[in-house]
Amino acid sequence: MPASPKTLPILDLRRFAPTHPERQQALADLREVSRTLGFFYLTGHGVPQQEIDDLAVLARRFFSLPDAQKLEIEMRRSPHFRGYNRAGFEYTRGKQDWREQVDFGPERERLQISPKDPPWQRLVGPNQFPSALPELRPAVLKWIDDVTDIGLKVLQAFSEALGQKPDVFAPIYSNGPNQLLKLVRYPGRDETESDQGVGAHKDGGFVTILLQDVVGGLQVDDGEGGWIEAPPIRGTFVVNVGELLELASNGYLKANIHRVVTPPAGGDRLSIPFFLGANLAATIPVLELPPALAAEVRGVTQDPLNPLFREVGRNVLKSRLRSHPDVAREHHADLLEEQVKDGSPA
Repeated sequence: MPASPKTLPILDLRRFAPTHPERQQALADLREVSRTLGFFYLTGHGVPQQEIDDLAVLARRFFSLPDAQKLEIEMRRSPHFRGYNRAGFEYTRGKQDWREQVDFGPERERLQISPKDPPWQRLVGPNQFPSALPELRPAVLKWIDDVTDIGLKVLQAFSEALGQKPDVFAPIYSNGPNQLLKLVRYPGRDETESDQGVGAHKDGGFVTILLQDVVGGLQVDDGEGGWIEAPPIRGTFVVNVGELLELASNGYLKANIHRVVTPPAGGDRLSIPFFLGANLAATIPVLELPPALAAEVRGVTQDPLNPLFREVGRNVLKSRLRSHPDVAREHHADLLEEQVKDGSPA
């Protein structure tokens, strides 16, 4: 048996360009790593290092604000699950995650919803931005645009690696993909009640594009009972397969389990993950793979405690209700009552 990998591979986005001489090999590399680990470092993405550094500085400035100024945009004030959370206020599989964070999405008007409308429409709405740091708003919205562009290029590469047209997923994201950006600070072990920065989980979208600062902590399941460390590499993003791609490929691609461990005492860790998903109104299709790939399909992994739905909005709303119980109780108590009545694990 080959030894399990100890590091994540590095892929160059430029090699997927239609005219690049190594394009076919790049697609083969992408297919292999995404079928096995589901994680890789990405270079050649085109985001200037200065823009990366500037956003990290702004994130640090936000987390350095007095609590009262951060709590001005507390997530509990937003029915759309946007805004700031103190450490210990988000949960993974029922256990507290020890990180403070602020969540942003696309700037959209709140929908006028009737009782007959799908509940996921409650997720659509504006962001909250701190009045004490006005520079954050334009920087965040530009970053969302820039990493969305990268995510769509990666998604097109995935499509071709699966023997599809590059725009095969366009019908389910072109009317407005689901976008979520987090600025996250993990306090050191001396300030937490456990070493769970974020508990072991899979990501729910198409792809995740993660910017790490200088302190490690991300670990990826190696499939053999251990964990692969994914330390920061300057100028790269960590990209991973989300559950929507696993669903669409019937399990050919792997949405892998990962976690973040709390930094050592006396320090902290900054990370900026971006999650790109399909339009909330979309339903995920099952792709017809070429025979050689179809023969290797293994089916979608199902967790009875966290059921997967092909209806995107239903999946996203389920995730947010579970991970942010304070927001759920504040704004969506009726949905929680319905779930108790029908016995839904979501």
